[in-house]
Amino acid sequence: MKRGIIVETKSALEIKDLRKSFGSKNVLNGVNIEVYRGEIIGYIGPNGAGKSTTVKLILGLLEDYDGEIKVLGENIKNSDGSYKKRIGYVPEVADVYESLTAKEYLTFIGQLYGMEYDDIDKKAKELMEVFNVGESYNSRLSNFSKGMKQKVMIIASILHNPDILFWDEPLSGLDANIIMIVKELLEELASKGKTIFYSSHIMDVVEKISDRIILINEGTVIADGTFEELKLQINEGSLENIFNELTGFSMHKETAKKIISIVEGEV
Repeated sequence: MKRGIIVETKSALEIKDLRKSFGSKNVLNGVNIEVYRGEIIGYIGPNGAGKSTTVKLILGLLEDYDGEIKVLGENIKNSDGSYKKRIGYVPEVADVYESLTAKEYLTFIGQLYGMEYDDIDKKAKELMEVFNVGESYNSRLSNFSKGMKQKVMIIASILHNPDILFWDEPLSGLDANIIMIVKELLEELASKGKTIFYSSHIMDVVEKISDRIILINEGTVIADGTFEELKLQINEGSLENIFNELTGFSMHKETAKKIISIVEGEV
């Protein structure tokens, strides 16, 4: 691990032989993952590999699966759903209620997690200030830029002090200073024993922040280890190269040249 220790040796998440189909299409084909508390997991794979399906099953947004999912030791098939209060989620696409103000949205989300209104309001306002959008706390989300909405989504995911975070492309639309803060925030959360599932197509960020990298392709885990372990296994120098090697993608240079030839009128 990049921080040198695992805060706890207890499992935060256990997935055993997870399978999911949509009609005749098999999306997950026996996924097995165990994640410990205090780990930052880089969860990566090509589009359609099964990343979002895995996360949606864990969150209870999808059902009807085969296999077993345990969150903080609890089998979610036998759960009343209370485990969801211990999870924070930033989806890839920020889907917010744009008719609401940031205050209305964040207090609504906090109450869904069982927090007291005054406590939510205080925390949300302070966090908006820290993220440099405090002056917009009472403004409608419809007036927010993409980056501002992303900050609100991040705040909504941590308001209730969850034990596990699922962040899908969390840096989308953020400026350089906030990106530095978010990276540092992930380290601090992990040091407190929080578990982070971090999914992104920005390989250099995943490479730098992750304690472990789990690569899924065609519904199956094809690599699981530290960046150094994967680099030794594949004998490649960057996560991007490892990703391409393991997923069998090698046409990036040729495709780029073809695009240039089309633009320049050579085809």
